[in-house]
Amino acid sequence: MSFEVAMVGIAMLIVIGILLHHPSKSLGLPSLLIFIGVGLALGNGEFDFVYDNLQLTSLVGGVALNIIVFVGGLNTSTAKIKVAYKEGGILSSLGVMLTTLIFGLILYGLLDFELITCLLFAAIVSSTDAAAVFSILESKKLKLKEQTDTVLEFESATNDPVALLTVILLTDIALSSGGAQIVVSEILLMLSQQVIVGLAGGYLIGKLAVWSLNHIKLQEYGLIPVFILASFIIATYGTDLLGGNILIAAYVVGVIIGNELQRGKEVSKHFFNSLAWLAQSLMFVVLGLQIFPQQLWPVFIISILPALLLVFVARPLAVQICYLPFRRASWRKRLFISAIGLKGATPIVFALIPAAAGLAEGTQIIHMVFFMVLVSVLIQGGAIEPLAKALRLNDNVENSPPDKIERR
Repeated sequence: MSFEVAMVGIAMLIVIGILLHHPSKSLGLPSLLIFIGVGLALGNGEFDFVYDNLQLTSLVGGVALNIIVFVGGLNTSTAKIKVAYKEGGILSSLGVMLTTLIFGLILYGLLDFELITCLLFAAIVSSTDAAAVFSILESKKLKLKEQTDTVLEFESATNDPVALLTVILLTDIALSSGGAQIVVSEILLMLSQQVIVGLAGGYLIGKLAVWSLNHIKLQEYGLIPVFILASFIIATYGTDLLGGNILIAAYVVGVIIGNELQRGKEVSKHFFNSLAWLAQSLMFVVLGLQIFPQQLWPVFIISILPALLLVFVARPLAVQICYLPFRRASWRKRLFISAIGLKGATPIVFALIPAAAGLAEGTQIIHMVFFMVLVSVLIQGGAIEPLAKALRLNDNVENSPPDKIERR
């Protein structure tokens, strides 16, 4: 297939997905399902075209994820971070690790996988998806009491680095015959390096970019988002070269630029929101192309029970443990956050890592993760608004009885 044909084909798939976006919102379906559905329907042999390239899909998904996290940082105010960083930070770090451990043990009792493979599987689906959380909260126009929506947004925007690092480490262990020789101190050292270098790289490049734009005062406003895009690339991939976590760098540089830029904010906001939509649509379409419907059915039955246990057992238990230090948080808030651990394209992108590395169970894991994402989107995504109203967490609910515990 020529480059021109590939470009036209991908563009046409994106156009179809965008045209289906409005009717999907009317039906309450997230855009994730629409774009993945377009890829599933058109790219796996139905029209004499087959796409099967794990490495390219992983690359596209990784780049798109970096952009989505960066734009999430651009749209996150420091005021929200100050409110949510304690609860959100615990959920995005300890919560991910607890979910991995709890769900890994559940999978070990259900599946014919080794323990390390079960933990890897659990790590892949341990994080909430920023694109899914942001898009559903935005489409529902939800504003929740007790800063519950802020905590969810902060958690979803910051938990990918811990999950990604865990997936990479467990993939290495699963593929290594000497995996037992990997010690905890080495893992902690690598984790510390990833976090510290990622934070430092994103912060320094972000500050330098903001200082430059605020002092140089470019006359052509169209150059400002281009400069920011270049700064984002330097911060993320430069940090990655230095051994830092690319997603942490992407989020931090986004927060710094989004909050401290003085000129061209609106131009940049519209530009990068559009870029994030492009990244999401391209990522979802390519992921849909990579998944073969005829290979899904054999794992359908064995995926349902684990998916339900993730939604109703592993996630709630991990969240409740994380909230033990936060005694002032109401039970309503804890229950809502426990129930809403939305999965999206991120777990599918993470599932490509062991598959592309050659793990024997990699393809089966991709297909099972796909079903888990569907279950999460349908159950957790559909439950957000009615559950918020039932728990009286929705600020838009009129005549809600006062509750001293729920005061913001």
